[in-house]
Amino acid sequence: MKPSLQLKIGQSLTMTPQLQQAIRLLQLSSLDLQNEIQEALESNPMLETNEEAHEESDASHKDNPDNGQLNDASELDTGEALKSDSIDKDLAVDTQWEDWQYSPPSGSSRPDDDRDFEYQGETSESLQDHLIWQLNMTPLSERDKAIAMVLIDEIDEEGYIRISLEDIAAQLNEDGIVDLEEQVEISEIEAVLHFIQTFDPIGVGARTLKECLELQLKQFSEEVPFWLEAKELVEQHFDALASRNFKQILKQTKWPEDFLKEVMIFVQRLNPRPGNLIASTQSEYVIPDVFVSKKNGRWLVELNPDSAPKLRINSNYASLIKRADSSSDNTFLKNNLQEAKWFIKSLQSRNETLLKVATSIVEKQIGFFELGEEAMKPLVLSDIAEEVEMHESTVSRVTTQKFMHTPKGIYELKYFFSSHVSTAAGGECSSTAIRALIKKLVAAENRQKPLSDNKIATLLKEQGINVARRTIAKYREAMNIPPSNERKALM
Repeated sequence: MKPSLQLKIGQSLTMTPQLQQAIRLLQLSSLDLQNEIQEALESNPMLETNEEAHEESDASHKDNPDNGQLNDASELDTGEALKSDSIDKDLAVDTQWEDWQYSPPSGSSRPDDDRDFEYQGETSESLQDHLIWQLNMTPLSERDKAIAMVLIDEIDEEGYIRISLEDIAAQLNEDGIVDLEEQVEISEIEAVLHFIQTFDPIGVGARTLKECLELQLKQFSEEVPFWLEAKELVEQHFDALASRNFKQILKQTKWPEDFLKEVMIFVQRLNPRPGNLIASTQSEYVIPDVFVSKKNGRWLVELNPDSAPKLRINSNYASLIKRADSSSDNTFLKNNLQEAKWFIKSLQSRNETLLKVATSIVEKQIGFFELGEEAMKPLVLSDIAEEVEMHESTVSRVTTQKFMHTPKGIYELKYFFSSHVSTAAGGECSSTAIRALIKKLVAAENRQKPLSDNKIATLLKEQGINVARRTIAKYREAMNIPPSNERKALM
């Protein structure tokens, strides 16, 4: 066969570098976006921050405070926030650089600037660090210190040792951590463990909940009211206490019911997770991408102007570009100018998409903002995608790691999406609303006769919500609500 040339006409989807950049910026969180913008500012001389635009935007918003509000008819007037006519689609190099500036919308109607977005941790020191510091302050032999270091390393975040002393002995002897001829005995490990159990926080190093409570009870004296009875309750009736079998306790102790209540109050003041007092958590910050607030009976949806710096084209460098010059320096400036324009357009596209999706979510979940979780409606990605005329994958990227500041708190955008359960009237109820109803029923229950999962399912059915018992159990476990037998109390 002779070689030949053939022409074929076809269509294919190509991911251009500009489209790839827009998609990547769209899925970044606020903190990641700030880092991306900072890297762009450092690598591209054509980009610079524009603080003047921020001040002008603030002033213009004060003159038009209704800009961007969601009115009673669920219509959003986004004003200048969605205008992009100043950006040419072909991104011509000879465009006036004054047109190429990115200034996120700003407004005076957002919450007060002194609001705190920080989740406070208790301390930056870990439990192990706290115990090792105390260990170094005690006069122990090198052998005992080596054993103590292994024990401390095995203590989990709650303050418990979950591994057996036999396994620790095998670890010490096989790994040669203790460099002595004699093998480490279980009695040695137990003696060092008892010494660690005297460290702060009280109860640390316990192997069981019973041992943890006993360690904490040792710090009290006989003069403390109900201490002896609490000690007896934990040491001799722990199984009945754990199963909340109060009838058995009353029968065995011969105590009056009111007296047992006082003893129970004493025991409940003990900490079953002493390690949590020394939390190894750093302070975490959440920068909301969207603010939602109610002004004059209308819901306002706007972007956070502080989530990203204000950008524009550097006029000094742009003025150095010569159209007919093909030198390496001029080509470098042209390329950076083009990349700067693409970057600014991608940022504006990100904000437009984010504002559209956030506005649509607020429109769909007005009941949540007005009445709370119980009024949350079922919502899936396809509902928002159809509303804003975008693909579901785009909506998924927009709602991932993006946060909304509302009068009820800060929520990730994905929080407003939930599956549905059919109601007796033929309608739908969201799983979030069902969880809120379960939490409300449990909070109002009689602690002496807590509601079982079957009873909760029956109560919801009376409200027209058909939920199976196993579904109730799944939602209850997801909210860390113990079963009815563990919620039972005397008072």
